[in-house]
Amino acid sequence: MAESAGKRVRELLDEVDLARTGPVTDAAALLLRTIRGDGIIHTAGAGHSLAMVCETFYRAGGLAPVRPLWETPVLPLAGAVPSTKAEREPGRGAAILHAAAPQPHDVVVVFSTSGRNPYPVEIAAEAATLGVPVIAVTSLAASAQANDRSGSRIADHATVVLDTAVPPGDVVYPAPAARTGAVSTVLGAYLWTLVLAELDDLATAEGLELPLWTSSNVPGGDERNAGLLARYGPRIPELGVPTDTA
Repeated sequence: MAESAGKRVRELLDEVDLARTGPVTDAAALLLRTIRGDGIIHTAGAGHSLAMVCETFYRAGGLAPVRPLWETPVLPLAGAVPSTKAEREPGRGAAILHAAAPQPHDVVVVFSTSGRNPYPVEIAAEAATLGVPVIAVTSLAASAQANDRSGSRIADHATVVLDTAVPPGDVVYPAPAARTGAVSTVLGAYLWTLVLAELDDLATAEGLELPLWTSSNVPGGDERNAGLLARYGPRIPELGVPTDTA
């Protein structure tokens, strides 16, 4: 029944809560360091993990200095089967990371439930090589059982690991032989919300005002966002702010 699926999701949310204190605080501290240094938060993922990249980018209540790292081939909407192949293609992740040219005062956040395909692993590994802190949002249980296509996991290259507790295969219903009810987006979004809340607490304690987007569908939202667009538009092309080429 549907309520048993809901119960399982709530149990997994409780697992995330039990394990969250240290890693969530550490992740929030990294983000605060980047914001304090006027850096950029680069977020990456492929396949359905791109849902989490969207969650971080240009989102009401979300951080303004976020640049999504992605390209059309890894988006399922542009071709489901080709996107799976693209995520497994060696060199693609490293190329997109180097094109973004993150700096040591930036941070890279990589979302990948299995954490084993070359695309996300290369992004995490190359960022670490460049001395850029990496936050891996992954499932350690799923990663332990996933096919190893890159020789390492994103967790192996991370400064901080946020464990989503997603079960291998992602699905939770029906028990004991689950075949539907994927939970990676629910748990990933929940974890990211916890990180933002912790970040807000840390910033408030410092007296620092976070650069947060306001919904453009509430009075004054567009006006409040205008300053953030002017501040970050030149460094985040995905914001689509026109540049003066005259």
